[in-house]
Amino acid sequence: MRDFVQPLHRADRVLQTILLAASLFVFSASAMAGELAQKLTSGNYVLLMRHANAPGTGDPENFKLDDCTTQRNLDQRGRSQAARIGERLRAEGISDAIVYSSPWCRCIDTANLLDFRKAVIEPSLASFYNDRAGSEQSTQNLQQFIARRMKTKTLPVILVTHEVNITAYADVFAGSGDMILVKVDAHGKPVSHQAYPNH
Repeated sequence: MRDFVQPLHRADRVLQTILLAASLFVFSASAMAGELAQKLTSGNYVLLMRHANAPGTGDPENFKLDDCTTQRNLDQRGRSQAARIGERLRAEGISDAIVYSSPWCRCIDTANLLDFRKAVIEPSLASFYNDRAGSEQSTQNLQQFIARRMKTKTLPVILVTHEVNITAYADVFAGSGDMILVKVDAHGKPVSHQAYPNH
């Protein structure tokens, strides 16, 4: 009888070890999922996001902001990408967010496809790709906007913009659909950042 019971006890210990490891994994995943949401509701962070995949660079000559057909827009991959990013954010613990967008159609579409609240157009997120001389002023305007927003924010803030804007503001390159979590000071200036690449 002893020889029969002993292996059973060992099997129980193996099962307990597996269950404990699974529990620790779930706990760890939950903790990681909550970290982004906690930071974005702390009042010290914003989430910058480059618009999803839109083939090409810049915009066609003589494009118009009020006419999406004249601009470089999201392709189907980009639209699917944006929807998946919204799902990822919800999995990270963000159930609601205020989403601001550049006036460009590819940014507005990305922002709305995240499927939080309807995107709010914010001029300081507008691209200066064709006006590099405006980089400094645009970045200052963005800092001022973020500073004002941080004083009144009650929900996570997501800012959908362009690669040139993110590089100028946070000094980091963002690929299509990449997100950059930025810790900011009281003046809206970046203190540190953490990249959330779009995989």
